[in-house]
Amino acid sequence: MTEQSAVCKERYWEIDAFRGIAIVMMVTFHVLFDLSYLGMPIVEVHSGFWRLFAIATASTFVFLVGVSLSISHARSSAHLHGRALTMKYIRRGMGILLLGLVITLVTALMIGEGMIIFGILHLIGVSIMIAPLFLRLGCANFMLGVGVILIGIGLTAFEGPIWLAWMGLHPSWFYSLDYEPLFPWFGIVLIGIAVGSALYPGGRRLVAIPEVQAVPVRALSAAGRHSLFIYLLHQPVIIGLILLGTGLL
Repeated sequence: MTEQSAVCKERYWEIDAFRGIAIVMMVTFHVLFDLSYLGMPIVEVHSGFWRLFAIATASTFVFLVGVSLSISHARSSAHLHGRALTMKYIRRGMGILLLGLVITLVTALMIGEGMIIFGILHLIGVSIMIAPLFLRLGCANFMLGVGVILIGIGLTAFEGPIWLAWMGLHPSWFYSLDYEPLFPWFGIVLIGIAVGSALYPGGRRLVAIPEVQAVPVRALSAAGRHSLFIYLLHQPVIIGLILLGTGLL
């Protein structure tokens, strides 16, 4: 294997570990959220600390999407160009978006009100598909990201038709269990791309980081490598365990 191909396949343990931390945060919040949703609240999850905790969790996932995209693009640009490079991200994003649409269908059938129409998988899928428009801008994406976030914050003062919910505009009656519209959340992706471009120029670490062999860190990295699989399975498992533990199943 050549040095270049080895770099193209290399995963950075620190990114996986941070993604693993986000997974632990996500599972922690969803245990508390599901208990509340099922009428067994332990804490108030819709405001205060736990609301900020949920935002921080989603922000970490989305930020790391941007970092990973910058690394992937730098590596892929060595052997893919033009339409082929663009189609790589369109296909990858479409696959994740389709998983999000499956979640839309499942939540529509199972819970109805509060169904997920544009949650974090929808956001990630669309973000990956439109990323080729921004990836070559590198660190300049930081200010673009700040601008998208500010626009998204501004949009909260307005109402719009439900078909614009994916952009950040929606009717006053709209409610969803998971809602991350492009404005402001794509701004966090763009900031992640900028940070990734600065810290991993050309898809390589700017500064060498020795791998930490501590078991908790290795476990977090392993979880981070399988984050999509864990995301898709964790809610049914949590709800099943809650229902089993309370004798409702």
